[in-house]
Amino acid sequence: MRTAFFFRQPLLLASGLLLSFQLLAAQAGWRQLRIPGATPDAAPTVVALYYPTKATERTTAMGPFTVQAAIQAPPEDKFKGLIVLSHGIGGTELGHSSLAEALARDGYMVAALRHPGDNWQDGSLLQKGGSVYFTERPRQVSRVIDALLQDPQWKDRIASDAQGFRIGAVGHSAGGYTVLALAGGQVNLSRIRKHCESEREADPVFCGVGRNAPTTASPPAASVLPSLRDPRVRAVVLLAPAGVVFTASSLAEIRIPTQIYEAELDRFLVPRFHAEWIAQNMPRAELHRVPNAWHFAFMDTPASAIPSDDGDIRNDPPGFDRKAFLARLGREIPAFFDKALPGRE
Repeated sequence: MRTAFFFRQPLLLASGLLLSFQLLAAQAGWRQLRIPGATPDAAPTVVALYYPTKATERTTAMGPFTVQAAIQAPPEDKFKGLIVLSHGIGGTELGHSSLAEALARDGYMVAALRHPGDNWQDGSLLQKGGSVYFTERPRQVSRVIDALLQDPQWKDRIASDAQGFRIGAVGHSAGGYTVLALAGGQVNLSRIRKHCESEREADPVFCGVGRNAPTTASPPAASVLPSLRDPRVRAVVLLAPAGVVFTASSLAEIRIPTQIYEAELDRFLVPRFHAEWIAQNMPRAELHRVPNAWHFAFMDTPASAIPSDDGDIRNDPPGFDRKAFLARLGREIPAFFDKALPGRE
């Protein structure tokens, strides 16, 4: 379970396509998009785009986070693929900028969305109940993919092959749930109720989230939600994911390359109930345990305090070097997508 395969196909470094990508300038560009909501009265989706460019990067403070990229720079003509990035509950599209920048420097376009109704400004989605929350989040990501593939400015730059566009996804926390749902994981709301009845003390933050919303209340008669699989998503990376919500049978059916990272000391989403539950039921996935790490180790360190149900997200256990760990992720995750989305025509 912990050492399952990454990929079935070898990486062909000699392919002409990958060689052309190796010539890309190792710089990250940045732009912001606003994608209209699914209905006229729905909030738009704000998306931060990171992409390869020849322009010179600069350091820009954006709220408590910092972007190291060339703002509004012209993009390169071709990208290795598209990676969508989903933040955690109450998060921001800027919280994983260092990872997005590393992917852009490796040749990918990254679309980091601010989830409507579940971000630092607006928590209304959770108040609508579990069935809405767990359904709408993956749909929001699919709508971002729709918009980018309908826009010639971006569509024509995203590499494709016989299977279609090369698209992957990365998600942290609730974002980990989100991208695994796109891979085919299905939610059973009754699992949340049963889990929190028996394990509330052992998994207190998860079971306390939405305490005033119907997320963990008695589920409706149809507690297994419909599949939200998006076949365009061909590889996923899960960072400290929410996982107890998934059915074992749906996880066992997922075939796309999957990489899971768990924070050893995670108190927000206790690994044995979440990341390890996923890995136990996905023999093809690879699980990486990050020693001495808390839940927010996967986020950039903000310049000011940001409180959470598990304390300030800036904090780390004594001896944990978040900067060094994020640099490691910036090498490992692009390498994963290079192999999972090989440069074949």
